[in-house]
Amino acid sequence: MEWALPEPFVIEIDVTDEAIDAYRHVNNSEYLRWVEQISWAHSEALGLSLARYRELDRAMVVHRHELDYLAPAYAGDALKLATWIVACDGRFSLTRRFQLKRISDSKTLLNARTRFACVALSSGRPMRLPDEYRRLYGDAVVDE
Repeated sequence: MEWALPEPFVIEIDVTDEAIDAYRHVNNSEYLRWVEQISWAHSEALGLSLARYRELDRAMVVHRHELDYLAPAYAGDALKLATWIVACDGRFSLTRRFQLKRISDSKTLLNARTRFACVALSSGRPMRLPDEYRRLYGDAVVDE
């Protein structure tokens, strides 16, 4: 499958009936849920699990989501969702891009971008990225 950027982290999604809304296509809230799901999966693959976030008293919280819905998905569709880290300032934030494609026709259904900010879990206050975050997320950055 051809992607917008090289070497994506990819998950597969099978669209179930529970994802379908009154218009008989995937509800837009599902796309956002999938974006969150792949973000966690990619972080864990890089070595940053929720348990590690807690140990370091840091979290990457959503500052901004941008989702461009390009075409609908339907019950029974098999999809692939890709993500890339496209920016990590080494201080407070990182940005991910996402691309969702239907496997059967390779059609892009969604392009998205999320900017995350680093906060202390204990207080919710903005905090600098721990060295481990800077290293693991920074090493994963892909040029746009």
